[in-house]
Amino acid sequence: MKANVLKLAVAVPALLMTLAACSDNQAGNREVIKEPGKTITVIDDAGKEAGTPDITLGKIEPHEHVAITGWLDEETTVAIKANEALGKMSLAELADSYPRSLYRYNLGTKKFEPLKEQKNVNLGDGELSPDKKHLLYSEFSLGDPIYRVLDLATMDTFPITDGPTAGAMSAHWTDDGKVIGAAYSGGAYTASADGKIEALKGVPAEGLIIVRQMNSKIYYNSNADETLHMADPATGTQTNLNLARVADLVPSPDGKQMLVLQYADSKKTLTMYDAEGKNPKVIAEGTELDGVSWSPDQRLIAYGLKGAASGTNVMGLYVYDLLADKSTSIAVDVENPQTVWSPSGQAFAYTVWDGKEFNSSVVHLTLGMK
Repeated sequence: MKANVLKLAVAVPALLMTLAACSDNQAGNREVIKEPGKTITVIDDAGKEAGTPDITLGKIEPHEHVAITGWLDEETTVAIKANEALGKMSLAELADSYPRSLYRYNLGTKKFEPLKEQKNVNLGDGELSPDKKHLLYSEFSLGDPIYRVLDLATMDTFPITDGPTAGAMSAHWTDDGKVIGAAYSGGAYTASADGKIEALKGVPAEGLIIVRQMNSKIYYNSNADETLHMADPATGTQTNLNLARVADLVPSPDGKQMLVLQYADSKKTLTMYDAEGKNPKVIAEGTELDGVSWSPDQRLIAYGLKGAASGTNVMGLYVYDLLADKSTSIAVDVENPQTVWSPSGQAFAYTVWDGKEFNSSVVHLTLGMK
């Protein structure tokens, strides 16, 4: 079946987004257009109005004692859990706990296949590369983590510690399959999947906080200036985007929009901007905001929220639908969730830490019309 193509203009005419979605109970091509001052209209092949976008919350499946960090396919995930087979940690401060290891985890059978395990070391993060051929993970016991890249075909790994970095302070995949992050030595680095580590040109050689890439542009801020900047390595230019007190940035899958988390006193705001830091659209506001992620087709945004803007002081989990221009409550009493979407965008996993262990749940959604 051909994928539906959805087109969206949010808040202002300049902000356009193309979304592809496929549903088992819908056939043919449909186009959704939202123009300023008008409602969303869905036109089917026959030219008839079919309704407005709607989300129906399906089953929520618990997966206890496990952190789901990525999806290899609709049934297979990357997960982290305590590895009792390795025995308890030898360090006195961690002697009551088992090391955490990385696994392939089947959601249906709940069976685990070890990916990487190491005695006396906790493995974390577990972020899949865009092509799902490599896994970015961290290893730590006490102190700062060391980031490593695992080749899922050969199971070979390399640490991001050599070259000009003096170690990686942060690490994220870029859209072209490299790792990028802030370096302990100052400035930033890139690491290719074959292990080549280089200093990133075009950004200040100082203590950076955020370092992310979208379509060859580098977005960053620093300890000295939390305002978001954009660097273009091709031209050597640096631009102040005038987005103040930025705590996090999540690029969209197509690299044309970004979700920016900003804070001011006791309030945090999640805002969608275009790649130039313009055309803002506020998604959520509250005293706490966490666990932000895009669905693969960019229609949906998952996030955790606490505060007056949500009408409650309990941390809740929400999904914002860009087509319907509204949020749907998914769960309550969800503290500091981390979220990751399935390849189809019809489900996502959220993980919480209760102070002793991780627990995850998989949320199933039906995207339809009403």
